[in-house]
Amino acid sequence: MNTTAPEHVPVAVIGAGPTGLTSAALLARHGVPALVLERHRAPYPLPRAVHLDDEVHRILQAMGVHETFGAITRPARGMRLLDRSHRVLAEFLRDNARGRHGFPQANMFDQPELERLLRDNLTLQPLVTLRGGVEVTAVTPPPHSGAPVRVTLRDEGTGVPRTLLADAVLGCDGANSLVRASIGSRMQDLAAPQQWLVVDVRCRLPLPAWDGVHQICDPQRAATYMRVGEDRYRWEFRLRTGEQPQELTDRGRLLALIAPWTPGIPEDELHVLRTASYTFRAQVADRWRNDRVFLLGDAAHLTPPFIGQGMCAGVRDAHNLTWKLARVLTGRASEPLLDTYQAERQRHARQLIRTAVAVGAVMTGGGTGTALARNAVLPALSRLPGASRLVLSAVSPPLRPGPLAGPRRPGHPRPGTLCPQPLVPGADGTPRPLDELLGDGFALLTTEPLGPALHALVRTLDARVVHLGTPRHQQPGTGGAEHPAAPGTSALIHWMGTAGAVLLRPDRVVLATAARPRPGTACGDDLAAATAAWAPLLCSSARPAEGKPSSSSHA
Repeated sequence: MNTTAPEHVPVAVIGAGPTGLTSAALLARHGVPALVLERHRAPYPLPRAVHLDDEVHRILQAMGVHETFGAITRPARGMRLLDRSHRVLAEFLRDNARGRHGFPQANMFDQPELERLLRDNLTLQPLVTLRGGVEVTAVTPPPHSGAPVRVTLRDEGTGVPRTLLADAVLGCDGANSLVRASIGSRMQDLAAPQQWLVVDVRCRLPLPAWDGVHQICDPQRAATYMRVGEDRYRWEFRLRTGEQPQELTDRGRLLALIAPWTPGIPEDELHVLRTASYTFRAQVADRWRNDRVFLLGDAAHLTPPFIGQGMCAGVRDAHNLTWKLARVLTGRASEPLLDTYQAERQRHARQLIRTAVAVGAVMTGGGTGTALARNAVLPALSRLPGASRLVLSAVSPPLRPGPLAGPRRPGHPRPGTLCPQPLVPGADGTPRPLDELLGDGFALLTTEPLGPALHALVRTLDARVVHLGTPRHQQPGTGGAEHPAAPGTSALIHWMGTAGAVLLRPDRVVLATAARPRPGTACGDDLAAATAAWAPLLCSSARPAEGKPSSSSHA
């Protein structure tokens, strides 16, 4: 690097945790080079995050690492709520191997293994450079819009300070974010912090405990237990007021804490990998962007772990921002498109954090009276029809109405929600995950021939069109015999309801829908008013692209 002529990069990603690595990989998929700057040369060796849901597993699919991840993860069976004596109050089981996004709804893993997988993936991306052993010491937002961001860093090997210029900077640098401070953003508390002790243990012998998540609903010593891998286990214990972590980390005291889950296991088989005191916070940054400096992941939000969405939220940030940033940096969209990042993700993250706080309070809060009431109510709740599906279903809420998620139309998929991903027949008839047909950009699912307005729209957005056919086909000469569509296709058609076409964003969020045409009309004629609201954001010119046909496939 020449210190007299600063290196220039399109995007600098600060931090090589899951959020930063995901951001770089997705930018590369959209054709934008990225430089990842990280202080550590290797993945942080100790376990931290241990769970991601099927929606985030689908984002791993978008990076092409879902099969490799599948080899290092194990699905969680469900959850049990127990009282302080470890009597089962309620049990919620998952009855489906796959969720609506095509993967198990709860996936347990070891974060160092995931980070190694994501780093290995970047070595296959010629547009991404991962530079370890450098500490970013300053980020200076541009003096005016359109100017590059100045990043000052120090080589930890030589101690030499250097400077680079970036068209955009993604602050994926964690809870103590330097990038957050550089843009004057502050964290807002959504609930009081709690002190917890996290314990990770490796044991070659399987523990004689139910193979799912255990939540101890005891306000005096709330605790969580989960099996993370074949020989990896995690406990989380809430510290009492005034209690110090070192009071619990003596090996004898620690073994006593985990003893209810380890009867009959020789002590020398229990290898403590880590004990760490964590402050579980519920916070959201008040400002996520200054020009082209952005906050993602823990730099933008922190959540208690009760619904397992800490790391998931950061990966969702990356999925939401990268396609928008790529579109702006390549000149296909205008700068105001970037305003939708905070508008969409901040409200979404705040809602998930509040859900986690509420779930934690329901399961572990209150005093003796609350605990007695909880012990009486939970068994009855677990016996209600559909209770397991409700409790264990994906908790990610839809995006609220905005420029890229318009109002809902009766009978249509709701804009701001994710399209499901069933297996659908490919060109050769072999079942394939839907996203393999949709590609990396915009996509249009349709059961109808496209009218001129939709043709113009798909050309403008360079959208891939997937024709689903119709839910039922009349076969001539059979007296009206009905033939159902292929299972995955019929599931999508059912999801579409009365819509004739559904337009999907690159992050698989529903952008808009078109009604099935009435006699004398074409599919898409009713989209004109809705298009006017978001076309100026998505397209640097609202005029359709000339000449280039959209790609098309049938399912």
